[in-house]
Amino acid sequence: MAPRNITHVTEFILVGVSDSPELQIPLFFVFLIIYMLTAAGNLGIITLTIVDSRLQTPMYFFLRHLAVINFGNSTVIAPKMLINFLVTKKTTLYYECATQLGGFLVFIVAEIFMLAVMAYDRYVAICNPLLYMVMVSRHVCLLLVSLTYFYGFCTAIVVSSCVFSVSYCSSNKINHFYCDNVPLLALSCSDTYLPETVVFISAATNLFFSMSIVLVSYFNIVLSILRIRSSEGRKKAFSTCASHMMAVTVFYGTLLFMYLQPQTNHSLDTDKMASIFYTLVIPMLNPMIYSLRNKDVKAALQRFVTNS
Repeated sequence: MAPRNITHVTEFILVGVSDSPELQIPLFFVFLIIYMLTAAGNLGIITLTIVDSRLQTPMYFFLRHLAVINFGNSTVIAPKMLINFLVTKKTTLYYECATQLGGFLVFIVAEIFMLAVMAYDRYVAICNPLLYMVMVSRHVCLLLVSLTYFYGFCTAIVVSSCVFSVSYCSSNKINHFYCDNVPLLALSCSDTYLPETVVFISAATNLFFSMSIVLVSYFNIVLSILRIRSSEGRKKAFSTCASHMMAVTVFYGTLLFMYLQPQTNHSLDTDKMASIFYTLVIPMLNPMIYSLRNKDVKAALQRFVTNS
């Protein structure tokens, strides 16, 4: 019996958002504008929270790192995506694909837990204002942010290693616009039970713990706001966390839409649309959400423009 010739994949082909030739140029300009707005908004938030002396509080320290994460996540995805709109051969090398998956996982996991950290910060500010500078000291802030990045990095190493531990033979066409877990594993010619289990447990655990922190924090925040007797006091307390509530709702709403769909309705195309939202659209929206509803950020921007 002659041995089988198995060709191992050295590069992948990314199908992209659409494989329709006439849509490539219009989509290029749409996503170029999205990426430029994302870069401008997040780099603006990072700059303002560094240079403005009135934005040196824990809330804005966490906001700065959320902006770093949003900018990093979109930068891992968007440049390659934009190039692929303009070229005929939409290929990505094996190790380039692995690196992109790892980078995406670092930032998406970090974002999940940074939103939880920001919810904890708002909980302490509203429910325990007298202990705020003790419970959210500079040391605690640095520790929480460092742990967030470290956990994102560890998750990326473990999950991407599992995904690329399986064999990829003749099929190399990824039905996505970047290298993601599910469409990659769909191409494997070997048993994918272990990596699929690791991906599922990791995603479920991360969502469960981060959402638990957010929900418990906001449950206590709502109770504290309801105890405030004056309507002005309630309005002021609510305004300090309104932007974060909006960002959390949009982000977790997108993830839950993706993961809680019935299997009969689930497809890689719906995953693709949801992925566009949380890798490209949400990083563009977050700076707008946090700046348009925030008097401190708008005032800092005015001071920055005036002093420039």
